Amino acid sequence: MKRALVTGGSGGIGAAICRRLAADGYFVYVHANRNAAKAEALVAAIRADGGQAEALAFDVTDADASRAALEALVADAPIQVLVNNAGIHDDAVFPGMSAAQWHSVLDVSLNGFFNVTQPLTMAMIRSRWGRIINITSIAGLTGNRGQVNYSAAKGALHAATKSLSLELASRGITVNAVAPGIIQTGMIDGVFDKQAIESMVPMKRAGTPEEVASVVSFLASEQANYLSGQIISVNGGMI
Repeated sequence: MKRALVTGGSGGIGAAICRRLAADGYFVYVHANRNAAKAEALVAAIRADGGQAEALAFDVTDADASRAALEALVADAPIQVLVNNAGIHDDAVFPGMSAAQWHSVLDVSLNGFFNVTQPLTMAMIRSRWGRIINITSIAGLTGNRGQVNYSAAKGALHAATKSLSLELASRGITVNAVAPGIIQTGMIDGVFDKQAIESMVPMKRAGTPEEVASVVSFLASEQANYLSGQIISVNGGMI
């Protein structure tokens, strides 16, 4: 049985990805940092549905803690599906953005990508099969007012996705990004009302976490063997 790790697995999109990968037959490690209780509850729900899962807690911004947790995880077998989903936003117009807001957002999304992916790469290479899937954002493609930090982090992940895909292509490992648009999670509550969504999204609705998870499921599958270095935006036709 292949093993999958989903960072930020206790959140709205992350939880849907965890449930879908478990249903696809993977043993899923549900990562959390501050929401360890939610990760444990999700693991219990996955097991109740017949899947296999385990909760894992560490801070992706802490390089040493991340490496210690992950090296122990791959001591005997590789993680072959990695979904880098952990991320935060801390919005402000750029003239009023603090250094803390800038660094915290980049630290989770961008440094967190390195801190998690790099310790897992050699074991994945030795297995000659792997999937690295980075969950980014439409903001990394188009930019967004009030989100210079968030857009910068996600845009950098797009560039990292393309570069890493070139390095790993000959090793049987694909690297892709999924860039959601407006998805119905707690992150959009109080930000976009129904009228705003209808004016912004040609499909006149927000997407669901399950629709994002379906794309991740495909990218993790054998059917996606020849697809790498791509940014797939799930956005209801916004771009």
